[in-house]
Amino acid sequence: MSQAAGPEVTGQEGRTAAPVMPRTADGTLITDVRRVVVGVDDNEAGLAALAAATQLARAHAAPLVAVRAWELGLPRHGGRRMRHLRHPHIVLSFSGCEQSVQASMLAGRAFRAAVGAIPSDIPVIIETPDDDPALALTAMAARPGDVLVVGDGPGHYLRRLAHGSVSRFCERHAHCPVLVVRTRAGLADSG
Repeated sequence: MSQAAGPEVTGQEGRTAAPVMPRTADGTLITDVRRVVVGVDDNEAGLAALAAATQLARAHAAPLVAVRAWELGLPRHGGRRMRHLRHPHIVLSFSGCEQSVQASMLAGRAFRAAVGAIPSDIPVIIETPDDDPALALTAMAARPGDVLVVGDGPGHYLRRLAHGSVSRFCERHAHCPVLVVRTRAGLADSG
């Protein structure tokens, strides 16, 4: 989805967030916002998406659901998978059972970096499902009136080739409007 015309908000460290009234890719204004679901990441695009989602939730007095998904076996989430023809998802090692706690802590740090603190003026729910991030986000944002907000920034070419883009998956598979917040560096990558 493209960003709509309207006021922009500058968050911590001069980041510019998306406008309050997003539009769909075909230009339709999204006006039915009953809940905002946002993918949480600690990179530039993730922080910009969190700032935009917070602004959108505040503008519509809607609850904000911050989702930091983690998946057992992914290297960034504490494991190492072995790709094998017979058993494609064998976990060789796992560093413990603290992934959900770590995901919650990362979400708190991301809120502080993006908007100064976890908002106290709107209901905020932090979810840390054990799932592929793209699948978790599209499953969580499935209610009438949901808007899904994700960031899209530059990524390592081979990593995107192997794992795909969360924002592109969400744009194609979500059952609600999707607002993709692209960072300046991500704009060159989105074409």
